[in-house]
Amino acid sequence: MVRRHPLPRVWLMTDERLGERLFEAMERLPKGAGMVFRHYSLPEPERRALFEQVKSQARRRGLMLLLAGPALQACSWGADGSHGRGGGPGFRSAPVHNRREIRAAERAGADLLFLSPIYPTRSHPGARPLGPQRFTLLARCTQLPVIALGGMNLSRAKRLRGAHGWSAVDAWL
Repeated sequence: MVRRHPLPRVWLMTDERLGERLFEAMERLPKGAGMVFRHYSLPEPERRALFEQVKSQARRRGLMLLLAGPALQACSWGADGSHGRGGGPGFRSAPVHNRREIRAAERAGADLLFLSPIYPTRSHPGARPLGPQRFTLLARCTQLPVIALGGMNLSRAKRLRGAHGWSAVDAWL
């Protein structure tokens, strides 16, 4: 995987909830934004076919595209990097929720952290949100760029301190 993009500040996390509106959400992203393609529940052939469609549109629009899953799979599918907790080649982001997971991601060689949930979110119903103050404390305990995730939108992102950027699912619909 060759890094083709500067590190985006705005991200879309895909999942099955987007349904047919996935490509509509992609069109709403600013040029140079990033995407994490998840769609974990799809059987691999269907997931790969959808990824190829997403990749084509992402390339056309200049979006950075990470595949949630093993780094070797992301490399073989032609993603710009991978998203997950494992190690491996290429650009890698990691989901983190606390200081312990931040340290583990650093040790595993992550390049970018998605820290969540900042606010209540449909993606993690019942999860205790970090809130803006705890987010800032955790974001400042690492040298890695941190993307705020969980109940995020542009207005909330502007009020956070310590974030490289923000990501959402529903905010793009």
